[in-house]
Amino acid sequence: MQKFTFFNPTQIVFGKGQMQELDALVPKNARVLITYGGGSAKRSGVLDAVKKELMQSNRTVFEFGGIEANPKFPTLMKAVELARMEDVDFLLAVGGGSVMDGTKFIAIAIHAEQFMGKEEELLHFGFSTVPVKNVVPLGTVVTLPATGSEMNNGGVISNGTDKLTIFHRDAFPVFSILDPELTYTLPKEQVGNGIVDSFVHVMEQYLTYPQNAPVQDRIAEGLLQTIIEVGPTTLANPTDYDSRESLVWSATLALNGLLSAGVVPDWTSHMIGHELTALHHIAHARSLAVLLPAVMRQRKDQKREKLLQYGERVWKICTGTEDERIELAIQKTEEFFHEVGFTTRLSDYGVSKSDIPAVLENLEKHNMTALSERGDISLDVSRAILEDSL
Repeated sequence: MQKFTFFNPTQIVFGKGQMQELDALVPKNARVLITYGGGSAKRSGVLDAVKKELMQSNRTVFEFGGIEANPKFPTLMKAVELARMEDVDFLLAVGGGSVMDGTKFIAIAIHAEQFMGKEEELLHFGFSTVPVKNVVPLGTVVTLPATGSEMNNGGVISNGTDKLTIFHRDAFPVFSILDPELTYTLPKEQVGNGIVDSFVHVMEQYLTYPQNAPVQDRIAEGLLQTIIEVGPTTLANPTDYDSRESLVWSATLALNGLLSAGVVPDWTSHMIGHELTALHHIAHARSLAVLLPAVMRQRKDQKREKLLQYGERVWKICTGTEDERIELAIQKTEEFFHEVGFTTRLSDYGVSKSDIPAVLENLEKHNMTALSERGDISLDVSRAILEDSL
């Protein structure tokens, strides 16, 4: 296990009725900008509930809606301009991962004085911390369990055909309210997205090579087993509280930094998936369901030990040759994705072999030419993964 520093200051406020804690969590006399997405927060009544709690104290509250499923830089800049004009000093994201990711960008950009008029440059730091000193604090009210953005300091922002990461040490939410009942009205497709997104987040930190990290491995395996168990149940019975709360908590733990502490992860499926979303508008989780099995097959030699461990511990596959057990573990993974309503072929989304060069061109443009936990997935290997996904 590598040396590591684990830092996560987010306060999680979990369970039924926890919206009532909002007044105590947001500073008194704050000038608050509520951010949300396409309108479901309004239709479900969550936005009204949030405003009711905030107005218990002497706060000035503004709203900014319309943050897209893949938050767009021009949209977010409108929110930045509003926040600057109204001297906003606290942000509250109400929604899922896209709203939370976008709100982190807003928080970073508001006082980014050295980038005034050229905020687009904030998106070019990749996985490095953006050099901005004064980040506006933010909280979240989670309505879609999927990305874990409620307990980490990163986000993914779209700008044209680019999907770009942004990170800052001070972009962790101060608090996140996770009331599973707030997710009951989600469309089935969005719940499925959350199930697959959470599952693949865990897999890409776990399915690498043995790194003497048994604690991280066991936590990852427990999360995978939980998602496999509760995913179909919460899809079939949206108001089954027990299964929904397990999904909500699994999604948070899947990407709060705990699983990757001390280990080298492999974000290949995510990086290639970002390009498919940008170029072909395939929902992020759906791109992951296609790519992960292909990555597993293309990299079965490099990941052999962990694939066998995954098969045995998660799927109870203990008999057969090593290759047979590995293939069965991959098949079980695909079957799980199918069970929650996801296809595992790019051709089902209208992507053909002729579309692959553009994906590779974007990977090269974004310096994604040495992916994997070993840094040995070249563009040629990415091509093979994409071809295997067709």
